[in-house]
Formats: sequence, structure tokens, C-alpha cells
Amino acid sequence: MSEGATMTTQPVVETRNLIKVYGDMVGVRALDGITLSIPRGQFVAIIGPSGAGKSTLLHMLGALDRPSQGEVCIDGQSLGHVRDLDRFRSRTIGFIFQMHNLIPTLTALENIEVPMAESPLPARRKRERARELLKLVGLEARGGHLPNMMSGGERQRVAIARSLANEPAILLADEPTGNLDSKTTDEIMSLLARLNHEQGMTLIVVTHNPQVAGVAERVLTLRDGKIESDIAFSSPYEKDLIDLKHSQLGRAILAGSADLPTELDGAVEPLRQLLLQV
Repeated sequence: MSEGATMTTQPVVETRNLIKVYGDMVGVRALDGITLSIPRGQFVAIIGPSGAGKSTLLHMLGALDRPSQGEVCIDGQSLGHVRDLDRFRSRTIGFIFQMHNLIPTLTALENIEVPMAESPLPARRKRERARELLKLVGLEARGGHLPNMMSGGERQRVAIARSLANEPAILLADEPTGNLDSKTTDEIMSLLARLNHEQGMTLIVVTHNPQVAGVAERVLTLRDGKIESDIAFSSPYEKDLIDLKHSQLGRAILAGSADLPTELDGAVEPLRQLLLQV
């Protein structure tokens, strides 16, 4: 594990002293000096209490809003120098929201084609691309179905496919499983993790759900508009060890407590050495 790890690969997302103030006079400082770098292909979860600035930060990264101060660079392009943010977003950034926002009168296939409306691709290639994306998310048999004919998880899969239509440099997700049950959440997060791993997709997810954050390889915690912690994990098992380290059992193991369960006899010292390394 590394605290505030130094990235060695070319960043696809950079912010420098990012500040966002809402209101005039005595404004609310939603972001307060955020500086971060995210390399291409990383899976990042942004967590923190309500009002910490999570969604505001995502909106800055997604070119949905401009900062009061500071700079955002996406794929080497400073957003402050971009005149047509709508065009930039459509070509560079994919979005997944808590509500899938599918057009109810269009089929799954047609919904995926919507972001490609201004693409120079011929209509036939757009339809092929939409079919490829449906297959990617495991819904190739549902292309002709309207949203109200699909489950919540299927609709969110279509939304994910739609977000990939223009081959974005980064994929931003704001509480993508907020309306889904635990089982469907697992399925959606497994899909996103697979896209991240197999396609090298840079993925940034805002969430309140530890189940969602547990899939990421880096976790940013925001509080009062600032980065409280920035932790990158070398493996999923490292997260489990960190959770154990901060648990009552983990603290007892580290302290060498005499009250440990007898079932751990022989395992205490190896566990202690592991916990000391994280």
C-alpha cells in the first residue's frame, strides 16, 4: 500500500489547486485546493460523507462545471482552454449516473447509438458499434427491448454500454449502483472492474457504498472539500488486511493481547507480521 502514491505513468486526469466556491459574499467552498493525478487505466473510488465535495469534484473532472480557481487537465488538455465543452465531453468522457437516464421510447440498441449522433461514422458502423457494446455488457439478446422491458440491472448495463459509445478517455460514475440491490450491485461492479482490467478503461466512481469502493485499486477520501486520504492498493487482499488491522481483533493482535481466541494459536505472529506491513 502507498499513501498518496507517486504515479509513474502518464496521467489522464490532473487537477492543480482546484477550488470551487458556490454563492457570492460568504460562499460555500465545496472544493478547497484539490491536487491529484490519475494515471491511464486506474480504477479510483471517491468516498466521504455527504457534503464532502465528491460530486462537485466529479463534475469538475467531467467538464460539467468550471472551477472558481485552479486547473483541470483531461487527457493532456486543459479544460480552461476548451471553448466547446459539450463537444469535448462527447468525445473524451463517458458518464454513468445513479439513474440510468435511458430514453424510454428507444430500444437498448438505439439508446446506445444516441451519443454517436454527431459522429462522422456511417449509420451502419454506428449500429455495429452499438451491437458490439451490447455484447460487451452481456445483453446482445436485448437490443430490441425498451427500457421498461428490462430489469434495473439490465438498464444500468445499457447505460454503461452507452457511456462507452464514443470510446472515451475516462469513465465517470456517480453512485452507479445507488438504486440497485446488493446482488445486482455486485454484478455491475464486476462488469466495471472487467472493463477496467480488459479494456484499460480509466474509471472514477463516486460512492457511499463500501461494497463499491472495495472493488477499486485506489480510494480517495474527501472531507470538507479536501483530500483526507489517498490510498492505492497493490491487491484486493491488502484491503482486507487493512480492515483487519483497524478492527478490534487486529488491534489486539498488534498489541499482543493475552485475550485472543485460542483458535488463533500459532497464527497470531504471522498475522501480526502481515499487519505490520500494511
